[in-house]
Amino acid sequence: MMDKASRAALIRHLILIVVGVVLIYPVVFMVFASFKDTNEIFTSTKLLPKLWHGENYTNGWKSGATGVVTFTHFFLNTFKLVIPVVAFTVVSCTLTAYGFARFDFPGKKILFPVLISTLMLPNTVIIIPRFMLFKNLGWLDSYLPFLVPALFAVYPFFIFMIIQFLRNVPSTLDESAKIDGCSSFQILIHILVPLLKPALFSAGLFQFLWTWNDFYNQFIFINSPKKFTLSLGLRLSIDASTEAVKWNEVMAMSVCSIIPLFILFFCAQKYFVDGIATSGIKG
Repeated sequence: MMDKASRAALIRHLILIVVGVVLIYPVVFMVFASFKDTNEIFTSTKLLPKLWHGENYTNGWKSGATGVVTFTHFFLNTFKLVIPVVAFTVVSCTLTAYGFARFDFPGKKILFPVLISTLMLPNTVIIIPRFMLFKNLGWLDSYLPFLVPALFAVYPFFIFMIIQFLRNVPSTLDESAKIDGCSSFQILIHILVPLLKPALFSAGLFQFLWTWNDFYNQFIFINSPKKFTLSLGLRLSIDASTEAVKWNEVMAMSVCSIIPLFILFFCAQKYFVDGIATSGIKG
C-alpha cells in the first residue's frame, strides 16, 4: 500500500504526463503529417501515414515562393535577423541592468518604475507609432526596425531579469575589484559577466525564440519576398499556391523551421533553468 505522500506524488506525475501529452501532440501530429499526402492529412484519423512521402521535404524546400525564393533563402534571412538581434539585446540589456543594479543616479527611483510599467504596454498600442516612425526614417522593408531598437535595450523583461540576478551577486565583489584597480567596465566584464551566464543565456534564448517565431512585426515591416524570414516564407508558400494548398509540404517546412529551436533549447537547457530559477529570487 502506498502512503499519502506517494499517492500525491503519483497523482502529480500522472497530471504532468497528461498535460505533457496534450501539449506535445500537435508537434507529433505535424511531424507525421509532413510525411503524408494532403488528402490523407484531412481524411485519415490515423497518426501514422499509410505511405511515407519523404519527397515532401525536398519539394517543399525547393518550392518556396513559387520557386523564385527557396527556403534556403528564408533560413539565411532568419539567421541574419535573429543572431544580431539576440546579440544586441543581450549586450544592451546587460549594460542597462548593470546601471540600475549597481549605480545611484538622479531619477533612478522614477526611471525604474517607468521601465517596469512598459511591460504592461501591449504591442498593438505602439505598432502604429512605430510604423510611422520607421517609415519617416526610411527603415521599412529592412531589418533596421528590429536591429536598432535592440541596440537601445527596449526589452524591459530582460533588463528586469538580469537586475534580479545581479541583486543576488554580493556587492563586496565589486568593492574588492575596485581596490585592485578595476574600473566599473572591467568589473562588469571580468567579474559579473561570468557570474551572469545563466541569466544571459536565458535572455538570449527567449529573444531567439521570440524573434524566430515572430510573424506580426515582420509582416508589417518587411515587404520584399527576398527579405522574408521563415515565418513569412511559410505564409507566402500558402498564398503563392495557384492550386490547392500543398499542406504536406507546408507541414514539412514547418518541421524544418522548429528544428533549430529544439536544438538550441536542449543545448542551453541547463543555463536556461538556472537563469530563470536564480533570477526569480529577490535580493
